[in-house]
Formats: sequence, structure tokens, C-alpha cells
Amino acid sequence: MSAVTQDTSADWLGQQVGHQVLERGGVLSPYIELDRETWSRLRENHPMSLTADDVARLRGLGDPLDMKEIEDVYLPISRLLNYYVGAISSLHDVTSEFLGEQPPRTPFVIGVAGSVAVGKSTTSRILRELLSHWPDTPRVQLVTTDGFLFPNAELERRNIMARKGFPESYDRRALMRFVAEIKSGVPEVSAPVYSHLTYDIVSDERIVVRSPDVLIVEGLNVLQPPSARFDGSVGVAVNDYFDFTVYVDAETEDVEHWYVERFLRLRETAFADPDSYFHRYAVLTDEQAEATAARIWREINGPNLVENILPTRYRATLVLVKGRDHSVEKVRLRKL
Repeated sequence: MSAVTQDTSADWLGQQVGHQVLERGGVLSPYIELDRETWSRLRENHPMSLTADDVARLRGLGDPLDMKEIEDVYLPISRLLNYYVGAISSLHDVTSEFLGEQPPRTPFVIGVAGSVAVGKSTTSRILRELLSHWPDTPRVQLVTTDGFLFPNAELERRNIMARKGFPESYDRRALMRFVAEIKSGVPEVSAPVYSHLTYDIVSDERIVVRSPDVLIVEGLNVLQPPSARFDGSVGVAVNDYFDFTVYVDAETEDVEHWYVERFLRLRETAFADPDSYFHRYAVLTDEQAEATAARIWREINGPNLVENILPTRYRATLVLVKGRDHSVEKVRLRKL
């Protein structure tokens, strides 16, 4: 990656957007907004490194991902991220020269946020796969914040089982410690494992992260701002340790529709397993299942999105805006 290449790409992008400032309701936006066609050209000639089998493996339930989506949307993102990784590496070298010492490089950390059913897990898996094919970042790991949910027994003890997924349902100190250790260069850090089958933490399992080039941290609330302390001071947030952040966005009514659709499909897959926490839903009729999913959305996932997740969208470096059909229609990139 040469300085000439970066300058050429920057000039081309500037021409495409015409150095326009996006305005909404008279308020200047910190983002450049590109439609999908314009964004897709930023891939330039970077080759596709995934096969049709890879796409099928990475696709989430109800997420109609195809090769065209990866080529148009995710290959340009991986190219941009490769630039960011290179820039951070150069900054590390400059800082090392300034200090007169050679501290080890720490992993480049990417946060991916968004609602339940919006497709953030699929986005994270695609980025992990694409980034691992770049020569500068062969070791890419993915960790979800589900593993940092309190165990069900603790949620019951705190009487917040019905608020699972809300910020208070996570062991935020443990999550903060995990990310801080990663960015401090600790060679081996472990995280708890969450089972979507049993809907609980797996007590005897850990995922081990060993000095990756890139770590992707995916979760509902990873862009939450720091909390105010009793003395009025402000603490540190998990995303303070991130080098790049992505928010997967869509209209709330579309996300609700996708959630209900996914719930109906799960009756025939995960819910059908006798060991599933939600096995009782497998016998519901279509009408009963749709009503149940709508109620869960109305009481839990919808309020969490509106109150806690959506307000963090403005903190993202990159926003993927999805349309009704689940495909990305626009990309917003934060100006530097």
C-alpha cells in the first residue's frame, strides 16, 4: 500500500461525492454518504477471495447474502480497513521512533454494533473472512459480547431476566477488562462462551484470543458511551479501545419484520432441538408464533433498540444502511 495509491483513492472519492456536505434537517453531518453503486467502485480491482460455499457458510438465518453484496459492499470495506491497519502501523513506527523504543504492536480492534436481527453477526463473519485474506492481517479473530452476559441465574437474582440484552444485563467490567488487555498487548486473553441453544453462559468453556492482527468485537451495545460516575466524572467505554467501528442500520419497522421472520424459521431449526431453551415455541402455530415474536419485540428488543442501541449510531466510523430487502443501499463514512 503506497502513499500514491492512497492519494489517488482519496482524489477519486472526493470527485465522486463532489466534496459535498450532507445535511439533515439543517444540521451538518460528520458523514460522507455514498450510494451502493458509488461505494462499490471503491473496491477497484481487488479480487474476490471468497467462494460460493464460503458465502453460504457465512450467511445468517434470514439474511439473503449473495456474492454481489460482498463484492459491492464488503470488499470496499475490507480495502478501507486494510488502509486503516497500515496507517496505524505507520503511526506506531513514528511513535516508536519518537520515544526511542520499540513497544510491540497491539491488535487492530473493530467494533460491530446494531440491533437484534439486523445482520451484524453476518457482517462480522464476512469481515473476518475477507480481512484474513489480506497479507498484513492473516490472523483475525471474532468475539461476541454475548459471552459477557451475566449467567441466567445471576439475571434472575437481579430480577432483570426480562431485560436480557439491555446494557445492565452484561458484565461490563469483565468486557472492559478483556478489551483493555487485548489493546495492552497481553499475549493470551480468554472470554466466556455463550450458547444460543441453552440461552446461557457455558460455564466450562472459554474462547482464547492469542495476539491476533485484528480482533472483531460484535454486540448490541459495543458503542455505548461511557457512564457518568457519582462524582460527576466520566469513565471509560469499551469503544474507547476500538480502532474502527461499524453500525448496521435499518428502519425499525424493517428490523421488527426480520425478527418475526427469523423467529418463525427458528421453530423448524434451533427451537426444534429438545435441548433448546425455546423448545416450547416449536409447537406454536404460525399465528401463535407471529404473535409471540411480536410481543417479545414490543416488550424487549424494540425498546432496547430505541433506548440503547440506536442512539449510539452516531458514534460509528462506518454506517451500513439496509433497505427493506435486507441488502445494503447506502454507506456513511465518518469524515476525518
